[in-house]
Amino acid sequence: MMLAGGTLAVGLALLPATPARAVEAPASAVPTPPPLPPERPEALKPPVAEPASPPPPSRPAELKPVVPEPIREPVKDVIRDKPSETAKDSPKETAKPEIPSPPPSPPERPPELSGSAALALKVTPPDDTACRTRLKRLGVDFEPLPPIAEGQCTAPLPLKVTRLADGVTLPQGATLTCRTAEALARWATEVQVEAERTLKHPLTGLELGGSYVCRGQNHDVDAKLSEHAFANAADIMAFTFGGRASIAVKALPEGSDDAQFLRTVRMKACGFFRTVLGPGSNAAHANHLHFDERERSGGHRLCE
Repeated sequence: MMLAGGTLAVGLALLPATPARAVEAPASAVPTPPPLPPERPEALKPPVAEPASPPPPSRPAELKPVVPEPIREPVKDVIRDKPSETAKDSPKETAKPEIPSPPPSPPERPPELSGSAALALKVTPPDDTACRTRLKRLGVDFEPLPPIAEGQCTAPLPLKVTRLADGVTLPQGATLTCRTAEALARWATEVQVEAERTLKHPLTGLELGGSYVCRGQNHDVDAKLSEHAFANAADIMAFTFGGRASIAVKALPEGSDDAQFLRTVRMKACGFFRTVLGPGSNAAHANHLHFDERERSGGHRLCE
């Protein structure tokens, strides 16, 4: 009730204060939580790890390898003596270096291998019995000679050959080893065939310029020893025939029967000897055919 002069306002002020109510927000202002995502398909799920296999049981003690204990050397007690008064006063001695003992000297050479006795030693020559048997079957006339020992020129089993097969003679004779004599005899049979085919006359002899001679190669005193120095070579100077003139070994004009004969028999010699030289090889062999049986590495042959 309002009184005049503001009585109503005073009465309202004397009333007790009431607490204010909280103003509730409307329901539309509260946020809604997002929806849960769908579950992952089984095909896209990661594989479940298998549980780890349990560790193997430990090896029994009776099957474990026995580890040997290291050998320990006993520790020796080292008792160090106290230096005496005298040792303190005396100067220290310097250790002298050890001088190595000289090596033992080699034993002395046996008397049979020293001096002139060593030069007198002889190597047992190879047995040429089978070779001599073949020479007889080829119709070769020969006789053994004493061993040749002229300084470094040697021939332990030389033969003197005077006639080859088919009556082919060696007027000067030839001092040769059996192996070289056999090669010469087999080559001469091929020469006989070529003489009758090309020249129409039989071969009757070979004129030799030398067989055994103690000299160097090409007669050079400073050169290596020739195979002549070992009765291992023969020099053919000319061929003699029945019913016609002989043919000397030299350069002949091409186209003649004599030139064809020399060329053919020279080529055939390469199948019997390890060395064949002649006119055209060098100046020292311009007038003869040189045949020898020199051993070379790898079985190499020299045919020029």
